[in-house]
Amino acid sequence: MEHTSNRAMPGASLPAAYMTAETSSFMDFLRVQAPHLLPSSGGLGTEEPVRARHVSDLMQQPAHGTTIVAVCFAGGVLIAGDHRATSGNLILQRDMEKVFVTDAYSAVGIAGTAGIALEMVRVYQVELSHYEKLEGVSLSLDAKTNKLSALVRGNLEAAMQGLAAIPLFVGYDVDADDPDRAGRIVSFDVVGGRYEERAGFHGVGSGSLFARSALKKLWDPGCDEETAIRIAIEALYDAADDDSATGGPDLARKIYPSIITVTAADGAAAVAEDRIATVTESVVTARGSRPRG
Repeated sequence: MEHTSNRAMPGASLPAAYMTAETSSFMDFLRVQAPHLLPSSGGLGTEEPVRARHVSDLMQQPAHGTTIVAVCFAGGVLIAGDHRATSGNLILQRDMEKVFVTDAYSAVGIAGTAGIALEMVRVYQVELSHYEKLEGVSLSLDAKTNKLSALVRGNLEAAMQGLAAIPLFVGYDVDADDPDRAGRIVSFDVVGGRYEERAGFHGVGSGSLFARSALKKLWDPGCDEETAIRIAIEALYDAADDDSATGGPDLARKIYPSIITVTAADGAAAVAEDRIATVTESVVTARGSRPRG
């Protein structure tokens, strides 16, 4: 008997499989309908290798995103990142976005191979949206991080070849007993291991060692949102001071860190650029008299 499960239904513009809801997972749907697009089949849709046409192309490394920091504060959590993308010793882009809202109460920052990391975030956003549309509710915070862990694990083959993409997750746990301690930070390793960061702050990327050192000294468990924003900007400043791949504040080009906060009242929302600019300029001015912090 001829298999017809992928034929379009009468009067429908899409195949029948698109009109059923056998699973709430977008990744499971892809596994049946388009397995070649799965991360495990070659790394998030990059099933065809890119071939260099010139010797100079062989010398160019993929773009890499660098430092991301996350900070918990009373009533929420934030994630912040610089804008620099590098290729070896070259600056490829000065205004790359590295932090993204992923659903109403979560956000992700990316470090590592930029192309793979950006594709990972897009797939993750669709996965969360797909589940919510089918089920009518969003995933729990733990389930969200498990989904992201699976995506990281799916890129393991590329990671072993040096094309690692490491996300940093922040979310507000709407089911938490204490609303002031509901902000959560989860980190990952290249094999998909997930680790909740209970210190109240964390950082990933090439400048994370310097950023975390700053966070360790500046962070206060009871800090408010405004203080947390300044702490994050200070940490990124210190990272840029010692790590050439991390971009510092560029007042001439008006390039400032990107910051997303996640709270019960406003959910996940990008902090306005003028607000970030005011704090950043204050930090730069203060560093003029005290360069070391």
